[in-house]
Amino acid sequence: MPTRVALLTAGGYAPCLSSAVGALIETYDATDPDIELVAYKHGYHGLLTGNSIVIGPEERAGAAILHRFGGSPIGNSRVKLTNDADCRKRGLIGEDETALAVAAARLQADGVDILHTIGGDDTNTAAADLAAYLRTQGSELTVVGLPKTIDNDIVPIRQSLGAQTAAQQASRFAQNVLGEHGSNPRMLIVHEVMGRASGWLTAAAARDYMAWHAEQEWLPGIGLDPRRWAIHAIYVPEMGIDLAAEATRLRAVMDEIGCVNIFLAEGAGIDDIVADLEATGETVGRDPFGHVKIDTINPGRYFADRFSREIGAEKQMVQKSGYFSRSAPANETDLALIREMATLAVTCALAGTPGVIGHDEDREDELRAIEFERIAGHKAFDPEQAWFAELLRGTGQA
Repeated sequence: MPTRVALLTAGGYAPCLSSAVGALIETYDATDPDIELVAYKHGYHGLLTGNSIVIGPEERAGAAILHRFGGSPIGNSRVKLTNDADCRKRGLIGEDETALAVAAARLQADGVDILHTIGGDDTNTAAADLAAYLRTQGSELTVVGLPKTIDNDIVPIRQSLGAQTAAQQASRFAQNVLGEHGSNPRMLIVHEVMGRASGWLTAAAARDYMAWHAEQEWLPGIGLDPRRWAIHAIYVPEMGIDLAAEATRLRAVMDEIGCVNIFLAEGAGIDDIVADLEATGETVGRDPFGHVKIDTINPGRYFADRFSREIGAEKQMVQKSGYFSRSAPANETDLALIREMATLAVTCALAGTPGVIGHDEDREDELRAIEFERIAGHKAFDPEQAWFAELLRGTGQA
């Protein structure tokens, strides 16, 4: 029987999923057109429910079209295979079943030899758990993952797919939104960027934005002032925020130029916000992975309200670039990285070498299939990097 390969994308969106699916299809088709390709719809949700599609001749011939689009053509969901209680609650497994057993049985029934998971650390380590479970049932499954996250926070991978595009898109979003600084006297704008535990995306978006800012021509005499279009504060989870000191500093900025623009990672100061809410008796919602549901806390509004009072803002605006950024098509930089990783992913899969494809920071950035047991999430952004320190100096924070 010909080799059968299954693909799935899972977790939150990133600007690489559609292109990664396309690149894998193209690579397999060029390697051996007889290899059978299937995709599970909506990630592990589709694997548990048996919702799959065959990638036929028309899809194989047109796979390059997928590079033009964001999102995922085969759909995503947040399903944790080791959280049986949540899977039962959602009707994905029966009362006496476990998610791993149901998923394994589905793969066996579908005759899958190779599984490609395109996702973050949870997605890929869950696939490794699945392969280990199958081995106990006498079945071999080669799992090769591709690293997807806009936070660029997968240990020990230097650069995850989609993150560079997401930073560029967040910058483009800000290039329009920060134009609102003149819509009212003493305007405060908070640009909230995705990033629960890592400030990489916020920092990279700020770097891209200020690079754009440096290329513009200005006309201060009529009010087109570069100071009013600049970023005046960047807050990331890896740095403490002295709210009182920052309020004093930003009050001076507001008094001088009449506006304040902030780039805020959604996870910045989140522990303090959660502590404040729980101290007042509020219940903070969490997802199946145990993560605080950021949208129920609204950190951008929290900071905007706090600073508005203290810096004398007449009007405040909170704008979130997350969904705009994460559903974009991959840019040229990410496309090149996707193609490079997809090529190695197929080579490793056919050789029976499991792991997550990435440039291994512990092995001099060698591109390889990194062992699943070494994959972890929440790699901290290093705010001591020279380029970020320079950004902070430009805001007046350092």
